[in-house]
Amino acid sequence: MNFTKLDFSDKKTLEKYSSAFTLSDMELFIFPELFYPLVIANIMSPIIWEWRNDKWFKDINKKSFNYKVNRIKQFIMDNYVFNLDLETWGLTTKEREISRFSNFFDIELLRNSNALFGYEGDKYYYDIDIRKHFGLEKYTSNIIPYWKTETIEAMTAFKSKEGFASGAGECVSLAALYAAAMFVVGEIPLDKIFLIATPLHSQNFVSVNEGILTNNRRIVTKNMWFNGTSISAKARRALENEVVTIVTHISGYIHTVFEEATINENSYLEFKNNLNNYLKTELTFEVFINFLRQDSEFKQYFQYRNSKNGNNLYISVNKIFDFENLSKYSFSENTRNILLQEFSESEFSENQIDNLIVLNCIEEFLNENKNMNFDALKDYFLSHYSEFNCGNFTSDYFESIKKLFDNLEKFINLTPKLPITNKKYIQTQGLQIDLHQSREEILEYILQNFENNDVAELSVYTFRQMDKISWKPFLKAAIERNPVSIKDLSRFTIPEIYKKIYNLPNTSIYDSVRISQPDEVWNFKAGDGIEKAILMANILINRINICKISLQTENKKVILQCGSEKYFFETSKNLRNVNEIIEF
Repeated sequence: MNFTKLDFSDKKTLEKYSSAFTLSDMELFIFPELFYPLVIANIMSPIIWEWRNDKWFKDINKKSFNYKVNRIKQFIMDNYVFNLDLETWGLTTKEREISRFSNFFDIELLRNSNALFGYEGDKYYYDIDIRKHFGLEKYTSNIIPYWKTETIEAMTAFKSKEGFASGAGECVSLAALYAAAMFVVGEIPLDKIFLIATPLHSQNFVSVNEGILTNNRRIVTKNMWFNGTSISAKARRALENEVVTIVTHISGYIHTVFEEATINENSYLEFKNNLNNYLKTELTFEVFINFLRQDSEFKQYFQYRNSKNGNNLYISVNKIFDFENLSKYSFSENTRNILLQEFSESEFSENQIDNLIVLNCIEEFLNENKNMNFDALKDYFLSHYSEFNCGNFTSDYFESIKKLFDNLEKFINLTPKLPITNKKYIQTQGLQIDLHQSREEILEYILQNFENNDVAELSVYTFRQMDKISWKPFLKAAIERNPVSIKDLSRFTIPEIYKKIYNLPNTSIYDSVRISQPDEVWNFKAGDGIEKAILMANILINRINICKISLQTENKKVILQCGSEKYFFETSKNLRNVNEIIEF
């Protein structure tokens, strides 16, 4: 393989290609071009294609869009949990990470955009110390986690890790998994799938029909976005309170701090338009109820009038929503009467409750003014609400009701903080992957375009096709960013460590010639001989500061030599004539 076009003496190039194997949140922020290659790598993997044979997805190709996404969602929920612990991939320091990028990236931008370097988002959402939010308060202030984005192989392998009963992954991993599954299983074109990253979260927008958002393991339809439930409130938080740093797509990416963008400009404009429509709805009484359900500050100002046997009875909306949490019915229009029937008569008052607005009057007002725009509705209500003769309330409610309408407007018409469109759009050669291609055809296409297409090239690195790529970036990542195995084995002698590694099951979580990083081997307690050898090298180099180690393969043998010591392992990977020097 000819690697002449890659100049690994250039620090930025080496860091970028090395980052393809660890894909930490910070690495993706600095190298957004790595984001979509992870999706492509998952599509190239055999694992998601095997899902198509699962009985859960029988005849899915004949089903509607909503059926497909719900089926995929449930499969992911059943097989993968969200995981953001500090132990899986270990810890590093701010100084160490800054030193990697300071020569070619404005570190002040990093501090202003990355949660681990100072960014705290909107104080409305982050009202606690950000380090406490991440569980870092027990460490010194310079300690930060390696939150690595897992490939589908690593996500699936979590079921073999102690403490896990299923697969797992962090939010970026789940976003990439969803995108690949939507394409492979849901047969949704890649040009309809956009990945969205904020400083603290990643999710996808699938631009079909009204659109859906994937949010960790869940999906959020437009109706769900406005239903006011606690699950939807959590799903809304990132777009409500954070700046979107990256939008990436099969055509490229756009980044909030970079002047150049590689995403197709028309695709991005279409995405913005469709996402804005998804985040906007008309104000109906049902939506008003949903707003009160989500915003606990304002439901205390309302009561509901319920007619029973010719008599008007009153009950606070606070009490209704508290009871709703215990019932299978909601206060929504379709089940409202059934819910109210579950209350005992003693819960109601025969008289209007002082200082609470009768919610029915809002319903009548909205139903009678369906064609009035929001600003007009707001102005009219604020001018006339005390004349509705719907309750006894004092004039000091005015400021609270004004604030209610301000918050209500944000609830029904959210404007996301997306990267500006005024960028320099760089035309790049895109990948032509369509729904009619098999996995084998896609893999062949990517490998054929490996040398003349940057996205294909980064996808092959992320995919870890070791017989096609340079080993230098992989080994750099292995030695510099795999602290868990070093820490866990620190109390053992070198001979004891060799024995422990050698006795691990000789199986790999990756198929073919693809290989694990050291902490993947150690976390999942299995590895092919060549993976074990690299794990051993990681220990030796970081433990005793050996600067040069040789790695060789001979038939099915792997030989790791450190000085006069040799360590032998067995490999079933078809990686012949490997002869690498590991030195950092």
